[in-house]
Order: sequence, then C-alpha cells, then structure tokens
Amino acid sequence: MHWLQTTLHFLVLGLLRFFSVMPYALTVHTGYALGSLAARLPSERKHVVKTNLRLCFPQLSPAQIDALALAHWRLLGRSVIERSRIWMGSPKQISAMVDIKAAIELGDRKPRLLITPHFVGIEGGILALSVLALDHDLPKGTGLFQNMKNPFFNQKIIQWRERFGGRSIARQNRLRDLLREIRAGNFVFIAPDIDLGPKDSVFVPFFGIPTSTVTSVSRLAKMAGAEVCLMITALKPDESGYICSISKPIDGFPSDDPVADTARLNRLYEQEIIKNPAEYYWIHKRFKHRPPGEPGLYSSK
Repeated sequence: MHWLQTTLHFLVLGLLRFFSVMPYALTVHTGYALGSLAARLPSERKHVVKTNLRLCFPQLSPAQIDALALAHWRLLGRSVIERSRIWMGSPKQISAMVDIKAAIELGDRKPRLLITPHFVGIEGGILALSVLALDHDLPKGTGLFQNMKNPFFNQKIIQWRERFGGRSIARQNRLRDLLREIRAGNFVFIAPDIDLGPKDSVFVPFFGIPTSTVTSVSRLAKMAGAEVCLMITALKPDESGYICSISKPIDGFPSDDPVADTARLNRLYEQEIIKNPAEYYWIHKRFKHRPPGEPGLYSSK
C-alpha cells in the first residue's frame, strides 16, 4: 500500500501546483464550488458547524443557521484552494492576495505576540507578513503548529511556511525556543482559540458558553514581558483578497490573573467574529471538552 500512498501524495502536490498558477479569480470560484459541494455531502463536520452556530447564535432561525453554514462552507472551500497559492505561490502572488494594515511599528523589535484567531484567511495573513518581512528586512516570523497525522504533509507544510525565513515550533515542546524568539523581537504567531484539552486550560465564556481555553497567551506574555496584539485576516468587502489587520497592543494585558486575561481574549474574538461570522472556523469542535458533569454538545442524537 506504500506505493498507493506515495501516488496520492504526489497527486495532491500536483493539484496544489496547478491551482497555484491558475488565475486568482478562477481559484476563488473553484473553491466556492467545492465548498458548496461539501456543504451538501453527508459528514460529521456538517453537524459540528451547525451545532456551533446554534450555540453561538441562538437568536437565529433554522433558515438563517442554514444560510450561515452554507456561506461558511463556501469560504472554507475557497480557503482550502487558496492555500495552493499561499504555500507554493511567489511572494508577488501572496502580496497581491493579502494587504497588511498594522497599527504598530513592525520594525521596532519589541517583544510581541500576534494572536491570530482561526478565520479562513489565517494562513494567508501569516505568509503575507513573512513576505513583507523578507522584502523590508523586518523581524522574522515564528509560529506554533500542531503536528499532523500525515508525516509527509506535516513536513511539507512546515517547509512551505518557512520558505520566506519564518520558523515553526511544535506546540508540544520548546518553550525555551519560543521565549527566545519573543524576546528577540521576532513576530510570534499564536492561535489559541481551539480546544486542546484540559492541560493548561480553563473554562471561560465564549459566546456565553463555558469553553476550554488555553491560558498560554497570558502566561507567555508575562514571562517574556511581551505586548499582545490581535491579528485578524478578513476578506476584503469585494472578496477580491484579504486584509490582515494588526491591532495596537491590548491595554493592560497581561494582568496578574491569567484566567481573567483568557476570558478577555475570548470576548475580543467574539467581537471580531460577529463582524464576519461566516469566516470563522466553525468546523472545529470548539466546545469538545465540557466542565465536569456536563454532557457533550456534539451528539447527533
């Protein structure tokens, strides 16, 4: 079966290369079509998306939930196809796709964490900032990553993300390396808005629901003496590309209370999600773990 797996790997690589050189508008519409198809096929993730939307937007009618879910799947399909351009395209292609708008001085080398919630444009924003850093001799970017089950593509994605001088650090280890990057003034990206289980997590509200959330942002910022900024990559109004917006440092963050800090971050994510709800990664089981004694929220029965 090894030959079949190898063949599939190279078939996927070929498709990525093909889409990376397609006209951008055609890439976008191909992604929309694939996302629309995925929204109509039976899958567990369809249930996850609608469950998340019902929990977070209880005021919406079933028809509105269905429409929002379809819009999300279309944008998700688009983002999947766009990754061919992000991972394998030229710096010029990426810069044309994503604009950077920063409320901070990007070259000042202050210890700083850039918090990147899981919107569909997240990958494009990170690579676009890496291209900008390469072109303008700015600090390099470092991102935490979660290892994939497929070792071949795990390594490939690391290579693609690092091709403009950035660095990837496994989420599971190397705290010392991460602190060194922060203190050196390099861009450090963290996407903490996923349920990673009970370790180093607390239950704090997210859309009014107790949600297992890592406290790592508060703790890292405290240890490194770092500022914390939100970095949101959202669709342009005409959907022709993305704008990656980096906020001013969050006032009074971190505090001496990592639980309060973590709850505060969730509120900030909510404010951004409400602006563009279809663009958030609703396919994640954001409420997978529950407080002791509470039932699971993703049962299809």
